[in-house]
Amino acid sequence: MKNEVSATSLKAQGTGASRRLRKTGRVPGIVYGDGAPALIDIDHNNLFHALRKEAFHASVLTLDLDGNKQQVLLRDFQMHPFRQQVQHIDFQRVLPDKKIHMKVPLHFINAEISPGVKQSGGIISHVINELNVACLPADLPEFIEVDLSGMAMGHSLHVSDLKLPKGVAIVAHGDAVVATVQIPRGAVEAEADAAAAAAAAAAAAAPAADAKAAAKPAAK
Repeated sequence: MKNEVSATSLKAQGTGASRRLRKTGRVPGIVYGDGAPALIDIDHNNLFHALRKEAFHASVLTLDLDGNKQQVLLRDFQMHPFRQQVQHIDFQRVLPDKKIHMKVPLHFINAEISPGVKQSGGIISHVINELNVACLPADLPEFIEVDLSGMAMGHSLHVSDLKLPKGVAIVAHGDAVVATVQIPRGAVEAEADAAAAAAAAAAAAAPAADAKAAAKPAAK
């Protein structure tokens, strides 16, 4: 099943028990939310590879705990300071009729055909890459698509411009900027350098022109 996680109930507790558990290739964790918290452990390799997938962080997951399946969200995880090792993981149970808050990634499309890029040579700047949304678990999108095809040079795309999936609302204060189209920094610097060089050349030529005019004999 898509986005299903298998776990077992964690019997031993404490720092020493968690350290021994990690040496066997398992990761300690907790499931909380509706009902009593439950301590769990999960296979490290399966979890490590799952965490590398974007959808695992922004989807309702099915947690199979000792054969009992429940719907959960990934809420937190801790990594070892310098090893590629998951130290701990937290899941939250969800109910089908209760709204959830979740950060959802933004997927930007059609930048290359936007007037600001194709006609004006601008570049797209992504101001934010995820949004906090509220919705029922069944309506949670894995991502929100951001269409940049209509963006012109100097224009900005705001949160209010996004097309949201049915049942999804943005949890945000104000109408934040999502993306902008700007002139590449190198082009701006080159234009400034050219203007400075032209001004310097004009300034250098002025004394010579004045001297030439002064040396010209007066007309009889």
